[in-house]
Amino acid sequence: MPTYNKLVRDRIPEIIAGKGMECSTRILDKEEYISELKRKSFEELNEYMNAENDKDAVEELADLLEIIHALAKSHGASIDEVEKVRQIKFEKRGGFKERIFLIEVENK
Repeated sequence: MPTYNKLVRDRIPEIIAGKGMECSTRILDKEEYISELKRKSFEELNEYMNAENDKDAVEELADLLEIIHALAKSHGASIDEVEKVRQIKFEKRGGFKERIFLIEVENK
């Protein structure tokens, strides 16, 4: 049996059982959970970075968004609260739609 040692989506054990296979799992404590969510975010970001087309890129962005939802909840916040903070930062500093690439800043 292959060893994975990684955080998986909630229904993965059910899906594995549905294929007639068995798996072993355990429930992470809060500290481990946050750590594994952070690790999973890098995994999914890497998959996004390597996506070869828009369809695959959107799939990976959806995975990243699911992780962001879980991280927000693990820090005692809702995704709505995260969105409010994002909006405040957007109003103060803007977004990224203008594609501005900062090269250097000189003191005067």
